[in-house]
Amino acid sequence: MLRTALSRRAVYPALRVGAHRYPSPQVRLASTTSSPRPFLYRTRLCLRWTGYAAASTVLGVTLITGAIFIHDAFTYTDAHVDKVPVSPLALQPETGGPKNLPVVGAFLSDIEDPENERISQKPRLVIVGGGWGAVGLLSKLSLGDYHVTLISPDTFTTFTPLLPSAAVGTVQVRSLIEPLRKIIARLEGHFISGKAVDLVMSERLLEVEVIGPDGSPKSIYVPYDKLVIGVGSVSSTHGVAGLEHCLQLKTIADALQIRRRIMDNFEKASLPTTTPEERRRLLSFVVCGGGPTGVEAAAEIYDLCQEDIMQYYPKICRQEVSIHVIQSGEHILNTYSEAISKYAEDKFARDGVELVTGARVSSVHPNHVVYTEKDKGTGESTEYEIPANFVLWSTGIAMNPFTSKVAGYLPNQVHKKAIEVDSHLRVKGAPLGDVYAIGDCATLETSIVAHLLELVDEADKNKDGKIDLAEWEFMVKSIKRMMPMSEKHLDRVKELFELYDKDKDESLTLNELAVMLQDIGNKITSLPATAQVASQQGKYLGAKLHRLTKRDASLTKNMISREAADEFVSKPFSYHHLGSLAYIGNAAVFDFGKYSFMGGLWAMYAWRSIYFSEQVSSRTKALLMTDWIIRGIWGRDLSRL
Repeated sequence: MLRTALSRRAVYPALRVGAHRYPSPQVRLASTTSSPRPFLYRTRLCLRWTGYAAASTVLGVTLITGAIFIHDAFTYTDAHVDKVPVSPLALQPETGGPKNLPVVGAFLSDIEDPENERISQKPRLVIVGGGWGAVGLLSKLSLGDYHVTLISPDTFTTFTPLLPSAAVGTVQVRSLIEPLRKIIARLEGHFISGKAVDLVMSERLLEVEVIGPDGSPKSIYVPYDKLVIGVGSVSSTHGVAGLEHCLQLKTIADALQIRRRIMDNFEKASLPTTTPEERRRLLSFVVCGGGPTGVEAAAEIYDLCQEDIMQYYPKICRQEVSIHVIQSGEHILNTYSEAISKYAEDKFARDGVELVTGARVSSVHPNHVVYTEKDKGTGESTEYEIPANFVLWSTGIAMNPFTSKVAGYLPNQVHKKAIEVDSHLRVKGAPLGDVYAIGDCATLETSIVAHLLELVDEADKNKDGKIDLAEWEFMVKSIKRMMPMSEKHLDRVKELFELYDKDKDESLTLNELAVMLQDIGNKITSLPATAQVASQQGKYLGAKLHRLTKRDASLTKNMISREAADEFVSKPFSYHHLGSLAYIGNAAVFDFGKYSFMGGLWAMYAWRSIYFSEQVSSRTKALLMTDWIIRGIWGRDLSRL
C-alpha cells in the first residue's frame, strides 16, 4: 500500500483533497520562479486600468465640450429688441430743486416690462457707494421691496483686502472686481455712474455729478424716499507736507499705479547706465503706516523680490532692495494681540524688512522721505532721511468730501473722521427714517450723556429729579438697548451706582448721573473702519429695510410713524467681531480676540481659504483660484500694464 501511494505521488505531483488541489513543494517552487503568468497578469491589469482612465478622460472632455457647446448654442442667439417702451420723463426729465437741475424721476428701463413697471411704483431707495456696505445691503433685499438706484463713480465693487496682492501681480485686478450692474440686476435696480456732491434733505433730492455725452461734468437730482450713504473715506494727511509724491492703496487704480511704479523702478535699476546711488534709491520702498494694509504691502513686495525679481532681473537689483515700514506706534499691527505683533516683527527682522517704530513722517519729497524719532531717554527728536522713489501712504482715514458736506448741514455733527449715526444707523440730525449711513463714512454715537434728559424722564418714576438704585437698574436696560456697545461697561450696576453716589444718599442727582454717563461714554471705543464692519452694517440695514416693506400694512394699521418704524421692526445694530487676519509674507496671523494664531505655509493657506470664501461671486472665486495656481507654477506676471 505504501509503495502504491508513493508511486501515485511520483506520477501525480499535485494531490486533490476534497475540493482543493495542493501542489507539491517542487511544483510550487517552479511555478513561482519560471512561470510567465504573473507578469502577463499584471501587464494586462495595468493596460486595462490605463484604458479605463483614458476612456473616462475622453468621456469627461466630451461631456464638458458638449455642455459648453449646448450653453453657447442657447446663449448666442439672434435676438432682436423692437419697440421697447420708454417713459417720457426718462427722455425729457423735469427740472427742479434749489439749483433747477434735471430731476431723474424715471429711468429708461422703468416700463420696459410689467415687472419693472410694478417696481417703479415702489418707494425709492437710493444707495450712494458701491463698497462692502452697499453690496451687503443689496444681498438682503428681495425683488420688489424698493425701486433701487445705486450710485457710484466706479462701475464695479472691489474686494479690497487683496489689493496688496494685486499691486505686485500675485493676483490680477480682474479677479477682485464684480460689476455692480450684475449685482443689482437681481433686484431689477438701476445704476448711475457718478458721484454724490450735495444733498437737499428738505426736498429729498440727491445731487449727483455725472459725465455727459460731450465728456464734461454735469449735475442732476435723484429723488429718494430712503437714502443710504456708503461712500467710504479718504486717507488722512496728518498735516504732512508732500503727500502728492506718495502712492495710496484704496482702489483698483491705486493698485495698478503701484504695480507700474514697481516695474518701472526695477527696469530703470537694471540699466547699465544707472549709477549705484540711483539704483539704491530706485529700489528703496518706504511704507508709511504699520497697520494691516501697510504690513501686507511690504510683505508682498518682499515676496515679489524673493520669488520673481531674483530669477528674471540682475541679482544686483535684489541685493540693493530695501524695504522700510515707518510706524508711529511702538509696534506694527498694534490693533492685534501683542503676540501677533511680536511674531510679525520677528518675521520681518528675519526677512530684512526694516521697521522704524515710534517715528513720525514729517515730509515726503520726490527723492526721499524725512521722519523724526524721539530718544526714549532724553525725549529729544532726531530727524532722519531715507532715499526713496516709492512711498506708500497708509496711515488712517479722513472724512469723504460728500460726507463732510452732509455733516455740515446737521446739528451736533462734530466727529472729524465720519458722520455720526445712532444705533439704528440713522444719520443724527437728519429726518428719522430718511437718511442712513454705513461703512467707513459712518461712526456709531458713543455719547450717552447726550440722552441724559430722555433717560431720566423715562426712568424717574416718582418724578423727584433723582435716580435711586431700582431706577438706575431700569435706566441701564434702556442704555444697553439704545447703545449695545455700552453693554460691557455696564456690567457692575450696583458698584457703579455706589461709586458715583458721592453724597451717599442712595440716589444719583442729575450732576452725578451726568458725570457717570460721561465717563462711561468715554470708555466706549468706536468701531474700526474695516470691511467686516461695513459688511455687517450693510446686511443689518438691508434686512431691516426688507422688514419695513413687508410690515408696511401692519405699521400703518397700528399707526406707527415713519420715525418710529425702525425700532418697531428691528433691534439696534450690534457688531460681532469675527476676527482679524493679515498676510506677512508666506505666513499669516489671525486674531480672534481671546485666541491668536500665527504660522507659516499652513496659515497662509488658511488666510487664502477665508478670503476665497468671502468673494462676491463664483466667477471671482474661479478667477482668484486660477491666479493663485498660475503664480505657484509660473510665477507673477512681470509685465507693465
